[in-house]
Amino acid sequence: MKKIITASLVAALALSTVQAQSTSQRLADIEAELAKLKKDQKKQKKKLNEVKAHTSGDNIKWGADFRTAYDNINYDMADGTSTGNDSLYSMRLWLNMAYAPNANNVFKGQLSMNKAFGADFASPTNRAFSLGGQFDWTSNEALTDNSLKVRQAYWLYLGENAFGADMPWTFSVGRRPSTGGFLANLAQDDPANSPLGHMINVEYDGLSSKLDLSKVTGIPGMSIKLCMGKGSTNAQPLFESPTPYASPDASGVDEVTLAGFIIEPYNDGQFITKMMLYRAWDVPGQNVAPTNENGGAAFDPTTGMPTGSNVYMTGGPFVNTGNMDGAVFSMMVDGLTEDGYWADAKVFGSFGWSETDPDGGAMLGSTDSESGTSYWFGAYLPVTDGENNYGTVGLEYNHGSEYWRPFTYAEDTMAGSKLAVRGDAWEANYTYQINEALSMQLRYVNMDYDYTGSNGFFGNYSGGTNKISDLKAGASGFTQFGGMDPTSVADIQTVAMNYAMATGATQEQAMEAAMGMAGAAQFLPNVVESAQDFRFYIRYRF
Repeated sequence: MKKIITASLVAALALSTVQAQSTSQRLADIEAELAKLKKDQKKQKKKLNEVKAHTSGDNIKWGADFRTAYDNINYDMADGTSTGNDSLYSMRLWLNMAYAPNANNVFKGQLSMNKAFGADFASPTNRAFSLGGQFDWTSNEALTDNSLKVRQAYWLYLGENAFGADMPWTFSVGRRPSTGGFLANLAQDDPANSPLGHMINVEYDGLSSKLDLSKVTGIPGMSIKLCMGKGSTNAQPLFESPTPYASPDASGVDEVTLAGFIIEPYNDGQFITKMMLYRAWDVPGQNVAPTNENGGAAFDPTTGMPTGSNVYMTGGPFVNTGNMDGAVFSMMVDGLTEDGYWADAKVFGSFGWSETDPDGGAMLGSTDSESGTSYWFGAYLPVTDGENNYGTVGLEYNHGSEYWRPFTYAEDTMAGSKLAVRGDAWEANYTYQINEALSMQLRYVNMDYDYTGSNGFFGNYSGGTNKISDLKAGASGFTQFGGMDPTSVADIQTVAMNYAMATGATQEQAMEAAMGMAGAAQFLPNVVESAQDFRFYIRYRF
């Protein structure tokens, strides 16, 4: 019996040994197979990364930004009438492009369409203004047609050590991102672009170069940027001249050039300070050109006598009026406290200065060098119950003096630039992010003008500064002294005679006063005393 048990134990031990060896071998085989699979997977991942890198380098990354808006605009004119549009619907499309073949080179572009529902406002005959004409400062901000235009297109080089020092630097050329700049971007719910929105908000073509001085100075965010560009190019296009692109056109306006510096003295992300200094050479404008009923000069240059029975105060051709200088200092506090409600609040203030440098004629209605100033402040506050965010409320106020003149023609309101107001403007807006792609905004802007010319150019016609209360008094005086039709030479002469009798003025003085009163009466129906724009939009961005 013992022999049988012993034999059985030996057989069992032998069998278990064989099984153990078999299992161990299988485990070894499985481990080898797993190692091979991991190696193959690593190779495939490497190839996939190479493909992804190659694909991203060969393709432009696209983004879409589509805004559908309703505006209700109103204009209160200085003659007591009002006009407006309570059903202005518009759509704005931005197609954003970006391409970076390596860490040092970047291309960015933006195609734009901006149009009113059911309308085509493009004007191929209007070469003087912004619709693809002589000054394309607002070609993508003004409502035009359903064509795509280039709003931005530029390449950007990112350098590391300027002049051998630890100074990162950039250089860029093209159609620059020069609208929606610092502070002006807040109401638009956009990231800030390059210029300071208090002074510069126009599309322009040129170059920029920036030096980051923060590492060499130890001051957070300190930098300086040079910006230069063309505001206009005077040249006849192909087939309109035997020397295309060399012969000047017949507009009478030479090339307009702009240059300036943008400086960040301090920027730690919470306390942000920026300043800008600029000069614009040969800025354009129109002068008042009195004409008769046939379109000729209203007065004989030798005798001073009227050449017809009517006098119309019209604008002459565009000319270069002189140079403009300007400076802005802006500051924003992004977060008033470290935590809590005020950590998400923003407050800002900005001060701007501009000065004319006339070139032998009038600028803004004066032959002297004139200075203007503007101040602007606001706050953006979160709407929250402590746990959930329900959007942001923005409040802004700005004031401009008599001769204040910024380049804010592309500022995004339908009723004109509020930052160009020679008077007072205030704004209230509410923005809410509905989901990852959709947002909405309610915005109300009110502008009260003390002086004319806020949205004009740089001459003494559309840009001339006249106190609106004086114009109203002049128009009233024309009627009081017997005038009925301010374009009638006979009525102007009647007013001059009655004025001389009432005041004892000389004939020359009386005629000058009568012409001024007639001009005021003619201008008054076209002078906006206040304007309002209410907007609601839905916006898709992704």
